[in-house]
Amino acid sequence: MSEFYVTIIHRPEMVPEYIQREAQEGKQEDLARSEVIRESLDIFRTQQQVAHDNGLRTTIQMTYASLFNAEVIAIAKEHHDRYGDEIGSTFLGLQCQQFRDKFKSKELAIWLFSMEDKRRIVDEVLGKFYEVFGFYPTSTGSYYMDAELVNYIKSKYPMIKAAVATCWEEGPKAYRNANNSWYTIFDGGPWNPWIPSKRNIHCPASDEADDIGIVAIPHLSRDLMAVFDGPGSYYGTHPQNILRGMVYEGREIPYFKNIVDQYRSMATYNRGYSYNMMYVGPGWMSKQGRWEADYAFLLKSYQDGMAHYGQLKKKGKAQDVTLSEFADIYRQSRPYTRPECTLWKDILYGSRRQQFWYADPWMRFCLDMNQGGAMIDLRPYAARLVRPCGVGTRHLQDASYPFLVQSLYRVGYFTHYAGEGAVKSCKFSYAGEEIDLCTCRTLASYSEEGDTRIVTLDPVNIEFARVTISVQSVFRLTEGTGEIEIVRSIIGTTDPAAEITIDEYITACYGTTEYPEDLTGITLTLQGAAERESIEYAYQCREAQVPDIIVAEAIVPQVETRLTMRTDSDHATGYFREGFAFSPMYTIGLKQTIQGKGELRTWLKVEKAS
Repeated sequence: MSEFYVTIIHRPEMVPEYIQREAQEGKQEDLARSEVIRESLDIFRTQQQVAHDNGLRTTIQMTYASLFNAEVIAIAKEHHDRYGDEIGSTFLGLQCQQFRDKFKSKELAIWLFSMEDKRRIVDEVLGKFYEVFGFYPTSTGSYYMDAELVNYIKSKYPMIKAAVATCWEEGPKAYRNANNSWYTIFDGGPWNPWIPSKRNIHCPASDEADDIGIVAIPHLSRDLMAVFDGPGSYYGTHPQNILRGMVYEGREIPYFKNIVDQYRSMATYNRGYSYNMMYVGPGWMSKQGRWEADYAFLLKSYQDGMAHYGQLKKKGKAQDVTLSEFADIYRQSRPYTRPECTLWKDILYGSRRQQFWYADPWMRFCLDMNQGGAMIDLRPYAARLVRPCGVGTRHLQDASYPFLVQSLYRVGYFTHYAGEGAVKSCKFSYAGEEIDLCTCRTLASYSEEGDTRIVTLDPVNIEFARVTISVQSVFRLTEGTGEIEIVRSIIGTTDPAAEITIDEYITACYGTTEYPEDLTGITLTLQGAAERESIEYAYQCREAQVPDIIVAEAIVPQVETRLTMRTDSDHATGYFREGFAFSPMYTIGLKQTIQGKGELRTWLKVEKAS
């Protein structure tokens, strides 16, 4: 029997997003403006009431500012006793007069402070929480919480078991969409709950020794396709996000229900469990309206969203849980090696497009069926990169986990000029013609065999001038191996004598944004049964190939990653290609010529290089 868990998180911010509006109207900033605080409290009460009217418990994450407000403290205590709501803490909503007086800073985001200041803020916020409630919270959160911050919290406040730890794909796309002013970049994490690594919050822990000690959830449950392609702040389980993205019909939000249903379907891919969360503050329901939406529409959208969750609960199709309760549920009988995966379909434009998303302690990747199952995103979690962010660190605002492949940031298959873009795909050649599966749209189905997840693509026809072949791709993911087994099969041909070359390749780089990084020092190696070729990357367009290939590899020291491809074929050829400055990529691949029907079976593996 599958379980669909829902967590509703409300945070009572005292001065939410109003400061900017007031400043724009020519008024001097006033963190203690009583009318703003009163409206915020009214909205918080309304949000709580809407949830409770629909039979849903909430997790109230108290902001630092709210810990100085007797009324919101009383509400939290009352709703904890009356409804069973959880009282947690959040590091959003830090800014208030007390914070300014103590820390002398206008910084909004805890992850952007220096590590010394992060510790001071944690102690101040949780100390004040204890002073107010007489206990420490068991859940916390922010838009992002780096591993260094969470390690400190867990060491000093071990009762904390859960946290909102990142926004899914809230990177350069969100930055561009916010007029280049959203200085928070954290692409590359899981879209579903996970147990983070001590080394990097984005990476699922590999074992008990690597377990940071909390269960993490992302801020909002996002549309995995729309957010990958566009800004994350439009598409998720936040009714007012949907209004901002204008993804509604009249005064209705059917798109919200579609997202929830997509998440419910994840039970099919994740051993019977699925999860959804909503995480909101009062700033979204301003009485003045937001964007083109008036207050009545803002309120209705929130009521409709909660009513949908409430109806699912009444029908026995959803279970409302607090954040800490979910953390306990998630940890029950869950091996660290178990992946999160889903076959997502387009619910924004109504096309038949599908993407398959997968995350485990070794990697996160995405396959796009509109490009023949091409891998359009790959993150090397096996490297467990230590990348602290904030003042005094190398990366400061860029908290993203680096990619090896990211087709939107690094062109992908379709390039404007000569050269190659980052993508993992397969080419078929015959008599001087070459066709990439990236040009072939298909659909996929999902199945399991024991601990192996299988993604089977519908066959596609590839038409050469004198022969047509039918090709099927299968991806097999065996839990605990850190490998992707890829089978490319020619299952039909109009000319059984035709010799077809199958070329399985990956073109990659590394980075976190659209801008190229220095690839100098990357090592490309081919190891065959009798030959070996190896170079250090220097933008010189060098190429090599080796027969009877055993392994083709790229070592990327900048992200501590070893990327390898191997095959069980006795007569495959391995090759590499070095790029150039206008096309800063590298390619490794395996190819074999087949007559008539046949297959090429390869394995792609991501490992830590050091």
